[in-house]
Amino acid sequence: MLQELLCRRRDVLMILPYVAIVQEKISGLSSFGIELGFFVEEYAGSKGKFPPIKRREKKSLYIATIEKGHSLVNSLIETGRISSLGLVVVDELHMIGEGTRGAILEMTLAKILYTSKTTQIIGMSATLNNVEDLQKFLQAEYYTSQFRPVELKEYLKINDTIYEVDSRAENGMTFSRLLNYKYSDTLKKMDPDHLVALVTEVIPSYSCLVFCPTKKNCENVAEMICKSLSKEYLKHKEKEKQEVIQNLKNVSGGNLCRVLRHTIPFGVAYHHSGLTSDERKLLEEAYSTGVLCLFTCTCTLAAGVNLPARRVILRAPYVAKEFLKRNQYKQMIGRAGRAGIDSVGESILILQEKDKQQVLQLISKPLENCYSHLVQEFTKGIQTLFLSLIGLKIATNLDDIYRFMSGTFFGVQQKVLLKEKSLWEITMESLRYLTEKGLLQKDTMCGSKEEFQNNFHITKLGRASFKGTIDLAYCDILYRDLKKGLEGLMLESLLHLIYLTTPYDMASQCDPDWMIYFRQFNQLSPAEQNVAALVGVSENFIGKKASGQAIRKKVDKNIVNRLYLSFILYTLLKETNIWSVSEKFNMPRGYIQSLLSAAAAFSSCVLHFCEELEEFWVYRALLGELTKKLTYCVKAELIPLMEVTGVLEGRARQLYNAGYKSLTHLANANPEVLIRTIDHLSRRQAKQIVSSAKMLLHEKAEALQEEVEELLRLPSDFPGLVASSTEKA
Repeated sequence: MLQELLCRRRDVLMILPYVAIVQEKISGLSSFGIELGFFVEEYAGSKGKFPPIKRREKKSLYIATIEKGHSLVNSLIETGRISSLGLVVVDELHMIGEGTRGAILEMTLAKILYTSKTTQIIGMSATLNNVEDLQKFLQAEYYTSQFRPVELKEYLKINDTIYEVDSRAENGMTFSRLLNYKYSDTLKKMDPDHLVALVTEVIPSYSCLVFCPTKKNCENVAEMICKSLSKEYLKHKEKEKQEVIQNLKNVSGGNLCRVLRHTIPFGVAYHHSGLTSDERKLLEEAYSTGVLCLFTCTCTLAAGVNLPARRVILRAPYVAKEFLKRNQYKQMIGRAGRAGIDSVGESILILQEKDKQQVLQLISKPLENCYSHLVQEFTKGIQTLFLSLIGLKIATNLDDIYRFMSGTFFGVQQKVLLKEKSLWEITMESLRYLTEKGLLQKDTMCGSKEEFQNNFHITKLGRASFKGTIDLAYCDILYRDLKKGLEGLMLESLLHLIYLTTPYDMASQCDPDWMIYFRQFNQLSPAEQNVAALVGVSENFIGKKASGQAIRKKVDKNIVNRLYLSFILYTLLKETNIWSVSEKFNMPRGYIQSLLSAAAAFSSCVLHFCEELEEFWVYRALLGELTKKLTYCVKAELIPLMEVTGVLEGRARQLYNAGYKSLTHLANANPEVLIRTIDHLSRRQAKQIVSSAKMLLHEKAEALQEEVEELLRLPSDFPGLVASSTEKA
């Protein structure tokens, strides 16, 4: 990437699977950008400019999630700038075979291959099997290496015997040792899997991860282990552990989870999506610096931020109720062994006798193949692709669209994936669906009998849907809701706007608590209750639901659920305290945080949708501000500080109280002074905050200079200029 930016002087796009990893990379690479003179730009959640700012001198490294990377590529194609992208790096390439996100990643790469012959693509993965298919799709060379900086030893544990995984042995494993930990009868009942014995062999001197099948199990295992640890563990880094507890309270408005209050003094914590991002960040930092030595976690940690361990234990060969896949197993055990710290890493999979055969298959079989999800993900896959191909004028007739499809990952795998219909039939069907839905129109060529020579063009609704990256299953509902909203838009509070930007897909998974719903409804002002009436939900309906009475009138479940979620978001924006809202609605704080992030991202999508439709000019003026509120969900004065990657609410409040009140303050701060004035801030974090702030300040200054030059530049279509250049010719 550095070679592309500095030697070849072209922009680079790096695509990563999760927002947290994007932010981790931004923090890590901003100092390179400052020193070496390139921009590092974040494209994740609701962040990112479309099209990106055209820089005068310096090149840009765009670090993006899969979804934002796709939008970025679309905007570069639309503005004729795709060839400015010299290199695209995709981490965890195997995700191309995973649901919606896989389909989006495939569309992105297929468009780059089709529209730019000079952009290089590099895909990386540790868990790929059918490489030939991907090679063919990406027209790629294949480089593979078995090198691992730290040797990994795999073990299986059945009852109290530990076996080493050995491919040369007859049944794939050889006897290693017996566990000889002295268990009391009580402890045997509490810990039948001997987890305490396995973790105490490594902690607190080394770190350990215990992967558990469910979130609840993570918390139970963390508590169970701490009940069995001796008081000696409390003395290890005691002062630092107290600081972690204090920090957690600071970022949570004085609140602290009951389980963590008990486990952190022992150096143990759970890690799953039920935590807020502030809590997760603090716990990860404490683990990385050795203050915490044991995490009980779900499989999301395996694909998430970089938290290696000396020993990785898999509590069971299951993820929730599903049996473990080879890819997942490899991702989890891949966390064992820390380069530069450990000389060896080890993984132990705990299993029951009944699962033995399946586990022996698991450790010996090849990795699962990855298959295209382009057609499977109907409205988010192939139809979205066709809409954007026509919208971007990459391919506008059936022939060209079919040719494009043949070059996709799906095109390469069509013989395996297509049983009943041909690729041609699927292409025809999708175009027909988009036309019937009013997203495309057909231009019939005069005298043309052949349907495949007909050109298609995108309608206004189609363009708005593709620009807003709206799931096509919901685009007409969104249009209808926004249209209806104009009839009586209530701006006395934010509730009505929040309802319109509450994600549809989350509403379908929601199950309201009717008593809470009724209580919250009655706390609304008359104008706010009107919003409910406007969308078709009455107080009478909620009251009857709460008291368990029969209801004759049919009300759309999705609307009722969506309104409930908008109550949660509205309360959150008013109180800006996830904990109190979590208690009020009796929902996990991590769920409320992910609802907030999804609403911020969807709000920015709805804004782009409205920008394409003249009739929604009023929303354009309002949604920019709402997106900002949903993105940061804090008191207004902290927002400028939270624009800096890696600065979350707790840290922003500390900085603000210490007198750092703006981006310019942070960019000019001295990391050494920051360490002294801000509690619990490491040197590495202080340097990252300052370099990220400098980077953001440089970007903003450059954009303004760009604007000035654009204003003063003589337009290329200036009347006299055109005439004189023709004369010269």
